[in-house]
Amino acid sequence: MGNILIKNAEIITMNKQEDMLVGDVRIKDDIIVEIGSDLNPKGDEKVIDATNRTLIPGFVQTHIHLCQTLFRGKGDDLELMDWLRKRIWPLEAAHDEESLYYSAMLGIGELISSGTTTIVDMETVHHTDYAFQAIAKSGIRALSGKVMMDQKGGNVPEALQEDTASSLQESVDLLEKWNGYGNGRIQYAFSPRFVISCTEPLLTEVRDLSARYDVKVHTHASENLGEIEIVQAMTGMRNIVYLDHLGLANERLILAHCVWLDAEERRILRDRGVHVSHCPGSNLKLASGIADTPGMLHDHVSLSLGADGAPCNNNLDMFNEMRLAAIIQKPQHGPTTMDARSVFRMATIGGAKAVGMEEKIGSIEVGKKADLVLLNLFNFHTFPSYDVDPISRIVYSATRADVETTIIDGEIVMERGLLKTVDKEIVLNEANRSIKRLLKHTSIV
Repeated sequence: MGNILIKNAEIITMNKQEDMLVGDVRIKDDIIVEIGSDLNPKGDEKVIDATNRTLIPGFVQTHIHLCQTLFRGKGDDLELMDWLRKRIWPLEAAHDEESLYYSAMLGIGELISSGTTTIVDMETVHHTDYAFQAIAKSGIRALSGKVMMDQKGGNVPEALQEDTASSLQESVDLLEKWNGYGNGRIQYAFSPRFVISCTEPLLTEVRDLSARYDVKVHTHASENLGEIEIVQAMTGMRNIVYLDHLGLANERLILAHCVWLDAEERRILRDRGVHVSHCPGSNLKLASGIADTPGMLHDHVSLSLGADGAPCNNNLDMFNEMRLAAIIQKPQHGPTTMDARSVFRMATIGGAKAVGMEEKIGSIEVGKKADLVLLNLFNFHTFPSYDVDPISRIVYSATRADVETTIIDGEIVMERGLLKTVDKEIVLNEANRSIKRLLKHTSIV
């Protein structure tokens, strides 16, 4: 960490007033200590000239699978359960320590390059320590955990089938090693895959462990109609009702997707303070459906955004997710639905609330962590800028190629497009080498 002064930026604060200004931001170690105009450099401060640049809070993606980045392009044109059974589970079962590390690094390189500074990540059953090593080395802020799958059957490869006790013990061991690492930059999240793959004893113990350690639970729910039918056959209840029945529905729960909800489930989400991660790119590509985000926002359900995994989206780009989240609702609900500011809120402070860090990240304010992204919007596709809402320019016009500099926890992890904590050439070469090796151990073609 060092001391940094960012000068002459267009600053989109996302504070409670959603103030915007042109000025300077001073960072000391990992904290924003001053916001103003005409701030003078002090001592050994690194000065970044941000003239004609836009400074935003780093994006918070609340549903990612770093373990799946190696599988990009191997799960196209399938619906959820076929996608899992025919492609993803066999590939996850083939992972080794090295392949998981480089899968994580590949995803993190993409995330940092496109302005994401915090993720909620779900790994696979084995080798999760190596994903945490990649997270630690890269500098990204993350809540992560090993996936938990102790329900037998369901075409799950034997290598992914766990017994309840060992799944729980390994999760706790990883939590005790990594939770709070890097001055709190890394946190653990218990990660049961979804109701279909988890027994009730495992889920109730996860509930208790989450409360005991005060950490998040991250799982999938109500993504696909076929999935919901299986859950109802197993439990006699719909997904959210069942999770509430077990006592898991609370402010520590982050649910990915929630595409298919009834009125009771939506009420549970609101009343229990559950956080929903909307993943429009994944939901469209897997033909799962379109979540009723306008209805959830109307009901005051906590909403944020995530790209999901690379093989069900094919990129981890928050700009893509913001644009999709806005435009897919308009044909049905009208052009004013899911305006740019609502979506940008979900991508920043909404994500911060989901991870329980709204007092530390998600906006540019004195006293908050220096998780910041500098955009170069001085370009053909984002002009004219005169009399245009800067947030509209970001949500509807900008792309990940416009991300110039990324700062996480006060550390510059990418500067003018050059990654500082991820060796791009090594990661790309090792990613190809790793997937080639994994494919030899599966029937995937």
